[in-house]
Amino acid sequence: MPAILLTNDDGVDSPGLTALESALEPLGNITIVAPDRERSATSHSLTLNEPLRYHQVASNRYAVQGTPADCIILAALRIMKERPAIVVAGVNRGSNVGDDVNYSGTVAGAAEAALQSIPGIAISAHASPQTNFAGAAGVAAVLARRALETGLPQDVILNVNYPEQWNGEVRWT
Repeated sequence: MPAILLTNDDGVDSPGLTALESALEPLGNITIVAPDRERSATSHSLTLNEPLRYHQVASNRYAVQGTPADCIILAALRIMKERPAIVVAGVNRGSNVGDDVNYSGTVAGAAEAALQSIPGIAISAHASPQTNFAGAAGVAAVLARRALETGLPQDVILNVNYPEQWNGEVRWT
């Protein structure tokens, strides 16, 4: 089974990450490497002038004192025994559209994967009192399965935004 790396910018204990883990579990061996706390709007920043520490919080889950981009690098170089076949970042609470894409740590996690020549998908859900993390995670699982089977073009990531109410249509932008 392929090695699948999950990250986010909402923190290692976020409900979106848990929903993503449940949805992707049938596809491969899941490893979660995520920030130890919320790191929203950190963009593609890296930790350079201080130690980058991490600790294991469950058998397949690691909390990093750094950004989502740090998490991808640390996972690929230190934590995972096998190079990830894909990275899925999310499920982010709140859409990543327009200028938000430039600031999003979730999107940066997928972008760092692409820089490491690993397919990357960022998944976000419309923020509401009942954010539909499970629905967004289900869509991510369909896309991840397809990417694992057919790949993604080099240097291309998918930034997926799950709406508050989804009618089943897909729009490419």
